[in-house]
Amino acid sequence: MSGVRAVVVGSGIVGLTTASELLCRGHEVVVVSAEPVSSSTSFLAAAVWFPTAAGPADRVAAWSAETFTQLERLARAGVPGARMCESLAVYRDEPPTPPWSSAVRAFRRARGDELPPRYRFGYRFTVPLLEMPLYLPWLENQVRRAGARQVRRTVQRLDEFADLAPDVVINCAGLRAGPLAGDTGMYPIRGQIVRVANPGVSISVRDEAHPLGRAYVHPRTHDCILGGTLDAGAWDRSPDPELTQSILSRCRDLVPELAEAEVLETLVGLRPGRDEVRLEIDSATSGITPVIHNYGHGGSGVTIAHGCAREVAELVSSL
Repeated sequence: MSGVRAVVVGSGIVGLTTASELLCRGHEVVVVSAEPVSSSTSFLAAAVWFPTAAGPADRVAAWSAETFTQLERLARAGVPGARMCESLAVYRDEPPTPPWSSAVRAFRRARGDELPPRYRFGYRFTVPLLEMPLYLPWLENQVRRAGARQVRRTVQRLDEFADLAPDVVINCAGLRAGPLAGDTGMYPIRGQIVRVANPGVSISVRDEAHPLGRAYVHPRTHDCILGGTLDAGAWDRSPDPELTQSILSRCRDLVPELAEAEVLETLVGLRPGRDEVRLEIDSATSGITPVIHNYGHGGSGVTIAHGCAREVAELVSSL
């Protein structure tokens, strides 16, 4: 199907990236969302390329590699908020080579003088980092300039778009995508992060097996995002003060320079969890406006958004 009118439900990183890909292929796009991008979970994201809490492994690997290539291109083009970031993953015990190593740049063993105190092993590599308060508005503006229409609406059903006369509906509604599709397999993955002033940190550092919980430090231009949590099934959006102190403690283990960094705020977002990403044509829509689902990206929305958008566009072409 060529030159179609597509309604994209959702304006987070997945929805806007999907809209952008469809526009690049000559389709007409209407983006429907209940809230502005600044209210989306994507806007809060630490937004460093790293496959997290998403499956199935083979499809995530392919989507991740495709997205890496696209984000690297954007970083080289000087897109606001997009850059390549030197990174360090640290371990207390000798680790296997991670499955994502072939997709990143400059992957190597870390030297001893590159490791934080009490760490014996690590890997160095370079990955894309997106400063979402800069990048997401830029992406939204690009979509708008390419001709997309934006509609602010709380969507109750995926068949309620008669006034927009779509040829296809793309469900990228994040955590709300499951209920819209009648999918009971969706669940929130609560993420709490702490934003601190950047004392001069330039390298992203992570320990996925810290004794106090997973830890990461992602530097941005004026601040650092410290995390974090992957609390499946937790709906509470209120920051937990004790957890804030735990995050600060574990991240200071990784980057001692953060000891005196000013704490700016604590934020909580709910990632759209599912055992596997759902990216497919909904077979139940035969004979009516077709629906393509693109949701359940867990903690990997930034990491796989472009790869998923390309696949959605291919599905649109197959209709």
